Amino acid sequence: MADADVRELLRNCEAADLVTSTPGGLLATFLPVLYDPSAGERGALLAHVARNNDQWKEPATGEAMAIVHGPDAYVTPSWYAAKTEHGRVVPTWNYLTAHVYGHLVVHDDAAWVGAMVRRLTDRQEAGRPDAWSVDDAPAEFVDGQLRAIVGLELRITRVEAKAKMSQNRHAADRAGVIAGYEAGGDAGMAEAVRRAGSGS
Repeated sequence: MADADVRELLRNCEAADLVTSTPGGLLATFLPVLYDPSAGERGALLAHVARNNDQWKEPATGEAMAIVHGPDAYVTPSWYAAKTEHGRVVPTWNYLTAHVYGHLVVHDDAAWVGAMVRRLTDRQEAGRPDAWSVDDAPAEFVDGQLRAIVGLELRITRVEAKAKMSQNRHAADRAGVIAGYEAGGDAGMAEAVRRAGSGS
């Protein structure tokens, strides 16, 4: 994947699986995340976990990894023009994903966590008619909630991303996949296959 495509995937990422190797074994947590491109050379993924989550307490051995999931969906062989031509087709799965590696930094700091939670909330509330703000809740309640969580920052060192969006199929098969997704109401997957086929 091109660097621009990877940056777009990270900008649009709303949640990821954080995986760390610790002396006690592997730990994983599904987290809402926010990509901060200005943090360090390659940016960072920002998140938070409950204070009672062992993942922040157990030091990571080496790099940590966040698995970022883009769109994905099943592909039926029935959509391929090749099915009627020769029948040598099988089902598959289209997907976009990235393994984001980096150094995990723990922020047990109410100011850092509060600022990150506000950014994350503002992103999710943007465009809603009655957008909620963290500051809509009583300050003492918010302070108590912030004391119950710990901030995490994955400072990105490298990204391994892969897109499989029927780009290996002939144009007629890709057209069938696009039409199939559109007929099923999955315009996002149809557009992803269209973009992969056009090389953009």
